[in-house]
Amino acid sequence: MSMNKKILLCVTGGIAVYKAAALTSKLVQAGAKVKVILSDSAAKFVSPLTFQALSRNEVHMDTFEEKNASVIAHIDLADWADLILVAPATANTIGKLANGIADNMITTTLLAATAPVWIAPAMNVHMYDHPAVKKNVSVLAAYDYQFIEPSEGYLACGYVGKGRLEEPERIVELISQYFQLENKLSLKGKTVVITAGPTREKIDPVRFISNHSTGKMGYCLAEAAKKGGAEVLLISGPVNIKAPSGVNVINVESAEEMYNAVVSNFDAADIVIKTAAVADYRPKETFEHKVKKQPGNKVIELERTKDILYTLGQMKKEQILVGFAAETDHIEEYAQKKLFAKNADMIVANNVKEKGAGFGTDTNIVTIFKRNGPKLELPLMSKQAVADKIIEEISSLKKELEE
Repeated sequence: MSMNKKILLCVTGGIAVYKAAALTSKLVQAGAKVKVILSDSAAKFVSPLTFQALSRNEVHMDTFEEKNASVIAHIDLADWADLILVAPATANTIGKLANGIADNMITTTLLAATAPVWIAPAMNVHMYDHPAVKKNVSVLAAYDYQFIEPSEGYLACGYVGKGRLEEPERIVELISQYFQLENKLSLKGKTVVITAGPTREKIDPVRFISNHSTGKMGYCLAEAAKKGGAEVLLISGPVNIKAPSGVNVINVESAEEMYNAVVSNFDAADIVIKTAAVADYRPKETFEHKVKKQPGNKVIELERTKDILYTLGQMKKEQILVGFAAETDHIEEYAQKKLFAKNADMIVANNVKEKGAGFGTDTNIVTIFKRNGPKLELPLMSKQAVADKIIEEISSLKKELEE
């Protein structure tokens, strides 16, 4: 773990509280600074003194117990934390948080929190599967809370199923990975605009010209940029993917709509990543009514759409501009040409004919070309791993330019 990270551990009442004590110890051993808030119910399982001894910090329980007159305790704790972890999280606490109820030290602190909040549920398998609990979990996920899924196994109630608090060692590992990734992907305070998916160019009310793009790569990049602390605007063509939590989305249909959305948001951006597969051509003439079948062939005249990447390259001031090149041959030649012709800072190229790469897959094989510096060839990786690496490279480039 990155040392000296401040973890606020909120412990709610369930038999898994004994694991929270072990978790406190392991977090401290890993170099974290840990403060604990204990609910009244949790204190019936393990005493506050145990957590005080393990964390080497005073344990907080009562919202109205203000020991330091210079601060408001629950606000001070919320502001102090780099990450807030609720473990174990009971169905009761999850329900309160989902509905904005703040009636104890934990819930009032969480309502005031701006740091990332992680929830580690622990409860009976049927409780965890109850529709109300599922609904509350989905509400919190929409609020950008992250969940550490409970594991399956023997539960204290005697059932065997999903509901066990994840093991302390695994939770510490996840936190460590999070901070390591955050350091690599650091884009705090930056605004990132990402385009994703295909465009559709209308012929008539029932027909259009499009391509095979699914938007997966762009959506993975939006998630990676968000993890890196950026304010993310995702400009998306028609896809069937749920946007990452906390990402702002503008939905567009045509190349013209995407052009207008990107150009209007370009000045406010620090980084623009153009992954969308925008149509190069559109029908010169469109029809308001369905074109009926006629004997013989039908010729549709096409006209060029606006070149978004080229336009942004001409508008660019201090922004970092990243383009994608989906090719079928002469990958490096076309990518290098595009890099300089479009005045981009980086081009991510791939061969869409290569197995495991291209549209519709969950994996990709890409090469990153930069204006300055050697190319970076990545092996077959998940699209999310590729996205994380691209954001890492962009973050490094941004730091170099600012130094």
